[in-house]
Amino acid sequence: MTRGTPRVWFVTGASRGLGRAVAEVVLEAGDTVVATARRVEALGGLVERFGARVLPMTLDVTDRAAVFATVAEAGERAGRIDVLLNNAGYGLAGAVEEVTERQVRDQFDVNFLGALWTTQAVLPLMRRQGSGHLLQMSSIAGVTTYPNLGMYCASKWALEAMGETLAQEVAGFGIKVTLIEAGEFRTDWSASSLVRATPKTAYDAVLAKRRHGLSGAFAHLQPGDPRRAGVALLKLLEAENPPLRVLLGTTAADRAPAALHERLTTWAQWAPLAPTTDFPPA
Repeated sequence: MTRGTPRVWFVTGASRGLGRAVAEVVLEAGDTVVATARRVEALGGLVERFGARVLPMTLDVTDRAAVFATVAEAGERAGRIDVLLNNAGYGLAGAVEEVTERQVRDQFDVNFLGALWTTQAVLPLMRRQGSGHLLQMSSIAGVTTYPNLGMYCASKWALEAMGETLAQEVAGFGIKVTLIEAGEFRTDWSASSLVRATPKTAYDAVLAKRRHGLSGAFAHLQPGDPRRAGVALLKLLEAENPPLRVLLGTTAADRAPAALHERLTTWAQWAPLAPTTDFPPA
């Protein structure tokens, strides 16, 4: 599509937080948004403000059949889908030993599999169009890790691997992929949206500060502005060669290079060990 042409977005988790803010910004810019949420009534405010340019749809991203049906209906109603913003997700706090099987499966069902299902559903439409941009809402937790957030980090690392692979597979169809590695944004992510495992006293000394930080006390006090994130994504879409990965927020921009430097230093230190595991030259 040509620059300046209004786009059609498909946004998951559009009822609140970062997804809601991005939806508002792109609607203000003149684009159309297929706004999805588990409870469609939570999208009423968007419809009141922006009218027919909002297509509110109920969607549980963990239901693969429902995802495919909803994407197909959205494509028919809107005529095309230019941007998929895989934003639906939540955090799970708990040490690796503390989290339950159900909690871990639920985390991956939403954060990873939900993004996979919507991606699979929208790709045939974008291939037919010969264009499209997949924005996968990752996190700085998809680049590095944090104690007490191991399963959340794991779900984002899985999303990163899928997104990097996908970019190689779909480039020939005119489809672009960007992993949005976001830092701390002013939402209720650490409050009502966060699921917490039952703590074990054995980890009290190790995780005391982390548990306090994830108590909800700092919700809506984070440095990142969700609306500015929406503006940044619009700029990203205008780039001739958008990046596979982009950091949003100073916390992410500061932490990512430090984490990668740490990794490179360790690899270099232990590099002599690598060739010792190969068969000797013939």
